[in-house]
Amino acid sequence: MAMYHQGNRDLQDAFGTRALADRMEERIRRPAFTEEDAAFVASLSFFFLATADADGHPDCSFKGGDPGLARVVAPNLLVFPDYDGNGMFKSLGNIRANPHVGLLFIALEDKPRRLRVNGTARVALDDPLMAGFEGAQALVRVTPVDIFPNCPRNIPRMRVMEAAPHVPRCGVPRVEPAWKTYEMFADVVPPRKA
Repeated sequence: MAMYHQGNRDLQDAFGTRALADRMEERIRRPAFTEEDAAFVASLSFFFLATADADGHPDCSFKGGDPGLARVVAPNLLVFPDYDGNGMFKSLGNIRANPHVGLLFIALEDKPRRLRVNGTARVALDDPLMAGFEGAQALVRVTPVDIFPNCPRNIPRMRVMEAAPHVPRCGVPRVEPAWKTYEMFADVVPPRKA
């Protein structure tokens, strides 16, 4: 699968960047995760997930947890859990309809850094790897096609002040978000599965 399509090429030609784009693909793009990629992904407590439905209508979501939320378990496999949420299943539903995904991993603290992962995904409701993710109700398996670092120059330096209290943690009682008790939702919020 080519990294660039005609729309990319037309703009590369318009801005004179085709040779640069080709060099980037040749030198920094890879189809499998490196050990450095795996360590970087495991160090983060969040990432952004882009999906699209069967008609190509996009959706982008924030996925958060503790460091290690997403894990590279093999050079050709990244996994992450799905936790109890708002029940809309926009991202996971899109993956079931259209497996093409884009993930963006960003470090905001001491050394800003970005890693982009484009590939295909599959949702599993009974995956054996779910046991390694406290509170997971599903697991997403991502097979990479294009992995490449992205320039960090415009990433602001920020600090995490505290971990989110809603992240499932072993031995810690679950904290429900307040919105689940609002009158407009309370009668339709199902019991937590995980």
